[in-house]
Amino acid sequence: MNSLIFGRPPLVFDPPTDAVQVSPRVPGAAVLEDLVPESVDQAVVLAPAGAIERQYTLALVLRALKPGGRLDVMAPKTKGGARLAKELKGFGVDCEVVSKAHHKRCLATRPQTLSGIETGIAAGALRQDPESGIWTQPGLFAWDRVDPGTALLIRHLEGLKGRGADFGCGYGALGRVVLAQEAVTELTLIDLDRRAVEAARRNLDDPRARFLWADVRTLTDLADLDFVVANPPFHDGGAEDRALGQAFIDRAAKSLRTGGTLWMVANRHLPYETTLNAAFKTVRPVVEAEGYKIIEAKK
Repeated sequence: MNSLIFGRPPLVFDPPTDAVQVSPRVPGAAVLEDLVPESVDQAVVLAPAGAIERQYTLALVLRALKPGGRLDVMAPKTKGGARLAKELKGFGVDCEVVSKAHHKRCLATRPQTLSGIETGIAAGALRQDPESGIWTQPGLFAWDRVDPGTALLIRHLEGLKGRGADFGCGYGALGRVVLAQEAVTELTLIDLDRRAVEAARRNLDDPRARFLWADVRTLTDLADLDFVVANPPFHDGGAEDRALGQAFIDRAAKSLRTGGTLWMVANRHLPYETTLNAAFKTVRPVVEAEGYKIIEAKK
């Protein structure tokens, strides 16, 4: 491999045309963890915001680079960019820092010898909690807990049966509760993040579960479902994007049979009711609590 791209770098990077995409949030991309060490000539990286995930990514990219290979990495100043140079130095890499209005960009050449790579990889790898037995990974949504919105939805889910789907399944916290209902015959768990799908696969050892690494918004082959459960994302790159939740609602409506039900949780301030009322026959507010709202909608 000559070049790789991680993330969706800003146009300032001008990545090579032959570069291979290895981002876990780009369905179908190559797997960064599987790259042969010292097999890549050049890497272009939009570094993740989370410190553990960012250092894990940098460690894997540096391991894949050949000695003398070029690294071009950027992050917003408020989301790790200010620490990029120091973190690269910790791996034994000196870099040239280019400061943009809102980003830091580091240009470097991979040295012959690196340091701390395996430690960085181990810290951010998929792991199993020794107490709960749950598999998860830094970088996933609410990776070290059940988020309050999901917890609220779990407490109010009832009467699920037949074939369903979990849109944006994460590591499977909601899916575990759905599959605990005996009348459920099949659950398709879908997430944009490959790592979430792998964690969910490990957490849900159930023949009724199937898993898709995909963007819910572009799915067209789900139909005649009896139910959909969802805790839709509403941030894209750190900025609030209500269109994400609206797209989840639209896709749920298209995937359900007549009479099928959507159960969803959302932050209380998000105005999804207009979209719900346009797509569903009945919309029932179930509860508002702890800053969230649970909604049941029937097609």
